[in-house]
Amino acid sequence: MPHARASLPTRRGLLAMGGAIGIGAALAACGGGDKKSGSADGATGAAKSGPWSFKDDRGQTAQTKAAPKNIVAFTGTAAALFDYGITVKGVFGPTKTKDGNADVQAGSLDISKVEVIGNTYGEFSVEKYAALQPDVLITDMWQKDVLWYVPDNSKDKILKLAPSVALWAADQSMPAALQRRADLAKSLGADLNAKNVTDAKAAFEKASARLRAAAKANPGIKVLLGSASPDLFYVSEAKRSCDTRYFQELGVRFVTPKVDSQGFFESLSWENVGKYPADLILMDNRTGTLQPADLGSKPTWAQLPAVKAHQVVPRLTEPIYSYARVAPIVDALAQAIENAKKVA
Repeated sequence: MPHARASLPTRRGLLAMGGAIGIGAALAACGGGDKKSGSADGATGAAKSGPWSFKDDRGQTAQTKAAPKNIVAFTGTAAALFDYGITVKGVFGPTKTKDGNADVQAGSLDISKVEVIGNTYGEFSVEKYAALQPDVLITDMWQKDVLWYVPDNSKDKILKLAPSVALWAADQSMPAALQRRADLAKSLGADLNAKNVTDAKAAFEKASARLRAAAKANPGIKVLLGSASPDLFYVSEAKRSCDTRYFQELGVRFVTPKVDSQGFFESLSWENVGKYPADLILMDNRTGTLQPADLGSKPTWAQLPAVKAHQVVPRLTEPIYSYARVAPIVDALAQAIENAKKVA
């Protein structure tokens, strides 16, 4: 989820849950997730000529008279499409850092070549969006029918300007999330048989096999999903996020917090940060969250067994759903599990 702890309670929960979102994807043999992911039948249009349509994860079908050219997308989704060779005209969501560099969620996007119509939660310039003459708007969905980073107060105006596509980013396993982005890219003209795509998928499958083996060889390791803010430390529930749900399927053991009503995370005061013993901590590395180097003023952090053992690794809490981006993440977690010692 996006980087800042937003002011709206439901968004704040999702942003913190970002501590619950982050790495993996799927061995083909493991099958997809538990949502109606609909693979090939989700894409029903011709990419080069004629009408285009795509049925999204809300069950709604976006339709245009020709394949969309002026695509506007959430930054992470745009980055995934870029890995399949599909470019967008505009993006919304974390794109630029304060120093002007590309945000981690921008992947390989050349951010100088896209119109940024909103960089933080609540920012979405309807005027800039309209000026792009959008053919389609594409974004993630963390809660049913809630379009990620599309502000509620301007949603109606935005959705009148072009058809929209929303794809699940939670409550399914990573294979399903990956497949849906691939389906969408194919409908827009991507060649899923291109060597770079097949090589990336093979690398992902290899990394997944390595993670399964690592979890089996080092079964006692308990992993905590953390996200830090000045006042609170968030511990996320693994089963809600596509990546960590998949890691569970591969045998990784996660801390199970007592989540709030949204079901994504538990917020702890810094005095209680040691509530859940863990051997390895995966820390949310999104812009706007505190990183281990920022936590020197938190004595309770320094006392955590995983911190003392230097078993804290960054986590791409909102992964870019392409095989090219996910494979290194799965591989990195496999290495972390292989090297972790039981310390809790």
